[in-house]
Amino acid sequence: MSAPTASADGPGEATRALQERFQAALMPTYGVPPVAIARGEGARVWDADGREYLDLIGGIAVSALGHGHPALTKAVADQAATLAHTSNLFLHEREVELAERLIALLGDPGARVFLTNSGTEANEAALKLARKAAGPGRTVLVAAENGFHGRTLGALAVTGKEAIRAPFGPYGTEVRFFPHGDAEALRAAVDGDTAAVIVEPVQGEAGVVPAPDGYLADVRAVCDETGAAFILDEIQSGIGRTGHWFAHQAAGVRPDILTLAKGLGGGLPIGACVGFGRFATAFAKGDHGSTFGGNPVAAAAALAVLDTVGSDDLVGNAARTGAALADGIRATGHPLLAGVRGTGLWLGLALTADRAADVQARAAAHGFLVNAVAPDAVRLAPPLTLTADQAASFTGALPAILDEVTP
Repeated sequence: MSAPTASADGPGEATRALQERFQAALMPTYGVPPVAIARGEGARVWDADGREYLDLIGGIAVSALGHGHPALTKAVADQAATLAHTSNLFLHEREVELAERLIALLGDPGARVFLTNSGTEANEAALKLARKAAGPGRTVLVAAENGFHGRTLGALAVTGKEAIRAPFGPYGTEVRFFPHGDAEALRAAVDGDTAAVIVEPVQGEAGVVPAPDGYLADVRAVCDETGAAFILDEIQSGIGRTGHWFAHQAAGVRPDILTLAKGLGGGLPIGACVGFGRFATAFAKGDHGSTFGGNPVAAAAALAVLDTVGSDDLVGNAARTGAALADGIRATGHPLLAGVRGTGLWLGLALTADRAADVQARAAAHGFLVNAVAPDAVRLAPPLTLTADQAASFTGALPAILDEVTP
């Protein structure tokens, strides 16, 4: 496959017009995005001016099936035409079927699912569930430095990125932070006052930063020794992203509470909080709720994602294509490239200088959408349908992109 059509520097006329409307109508929480996406097909997207890009961001690990996948569009259209919303006052088959499918994939028939609209809501549910199970005497939460769990106040309280956390404190709960992957520091932070430990298997927002081998087993052991709940945030890593259905399965470790979102809906807003063991039934009637959680259309989308990931072996494709992509990036041997982190189709390009924003901009000019997730790190989280030829088109263009931003 040839590389996507390279775009000229700077936005086109249609994009500029939309950016002006954006500034006039929306709060400035995202600045002004540099690209206005108008449509997509598979792993390709086109902007408002007709420029083509290979989408290596995938809506931040969301668009598992790419754009316009027929299984997803049919499921959404059929469900919207049949039943679009019920609220939590009534049940419907799609939410039950989705919960059953997740439980089966997780391999624990005793698990129970609470469906949400997003990852941050899944983490809010997880924190409440852990606090409810712990009782009033255990209120401390323990989380990793540089971790990311969401923007709402509860999830933000355990997010270890000081720049986004500090402006909104105090949070009304004690949170102890420890260095990501440091088992001894974790052990020192957890005691009889700790309700829960919340971690990610790999820190996505920090630049796709893995922990040492055995880290999740260490977290499991500390929680077992102290009685704290083990909450595992797999919002980015779940649903095949790492070349496994769930990252914790590859580690041979089961958390007490698991949170999912992003790739689960393939572009529709949905998340899940899954409780195991005593955490499956710690919530009682009225303890938590969501008007839109488990919405029929979003649940139908998630079922289509799970069906397609399974039937098309997209977990295997993530492993194979991700490995080829990582190898191709390493093979460039460019002096600006310090290394590649991550597994499957969830990779971080570590740079030798703080030029990630420039790499993102120049990649877009060459027809590739990537994410400058940290000053010295670029994140790739493309659709799980990415082909080897598409991956090769990026690695072929990468040396020129890096040359253009090398100090």
